[in-house]
Amino acid sequence: MPVYEYRCEQCTNQFEATQSMHARPEDTVCPKCNKVGATRMLSAFASKVKGSHKPGFEEIKAYDMLHERMDRFSKLPPAMGKRVDVSPEMMSGAVTPTEGADT
Repeated sequence: MPVYEYRCEQCTNQFEATQSMHARPEDTVCPKCNKVGATRMLSAFASKVKGSHKPGFEEIKAYDMLHERMDRFSKLPPAMGKRVDVSPEMMSGAVTPTEGADT
């Protein structure tokens, strides 16, 4: 059961109460003056993430999908012309594709 913070309308006492989520705040009894009519206050809470959902998980998943798509794309035939195997010399800019291709 969750812990809620309340403020008594009669004596302005602030207190915490462990209640069901379905309990009505106006039926909560103040422990100091024993009057009914407290209002539930908004409070901060802490949560802990468990499992595969962690910070950066969505980015990692997106990059994995991108790499998978790029692998599939690299296996497709070229749109026009003949595919040329890229050599390390071509990557450095020393040789153009027409010079390095075997004819």
